[in-house]
Amino acid sequence: MLIVGLGNIGKEYDNTRHNVGFMAIDELARRQNVAVSRLKYRAKTAQTTIKDTRIFLMKPTTYMNLSGESIIEAMQYYKLNPDQVLVITDDTSLPVGSIRIRRKGSAGGHNGLKSIIKHLATEAFPRIKIGVGDKPHPDYDMAKWVLSRFSPQESKQLNDAITNTCDAVELMLAEHIDAAMAKYN
Repeated sequence: MLIVGLGNIGKEYDNTRHNVGFMAIDELARRQNVAVSRLKYRAKTAQTTIKDTRIFLMKPTTYMNLSGESIIEAMQYYKLNPDQVLVITDDTSLPVGSIRIRRKGSAGGHNGLKSIIKHLATEAFPRIKIGVGDKPHPDYDMAKWVLSRFSPQESKQLNDAITNTCDAVELMLAEHIDAAMAKYN
């Protein structure tokens, strides 16, 4: 199984709303005592086993809007189907600290998901969306919002969401996506 966290590479993007997918991958790697550092498929990668399932952790280095390019390369190499790819991403329509698990769905305006859907030629891949909150007012620039950092209060909520995301991944691997959806949605 391929578990992909979406984000942007570079120190200037660390701890921004758009990089919560990277944060979740880092936490999964920490739990497994592996480093997501091997460059392969235009991504930082690591291999591990979670709940008796061989896992390939991935943080694309293509930047958010080209994430699908990296993912399709890994899928083709490992001969994976879209349902064997779990994408972890940010979602501005969810409050900070919440998560939502889906089997499939549209991009919902998210450019990283648009790229993945384009390259996989399907919307039918599982995903975990981590809430990063909506922009403060309608006229606020969305790009500026998703590249902003969390307040101290939001950081605590985000940490809880990252923990829940990783717990949900482990539950999905131990049981099924339905169990994780029932517990965390």
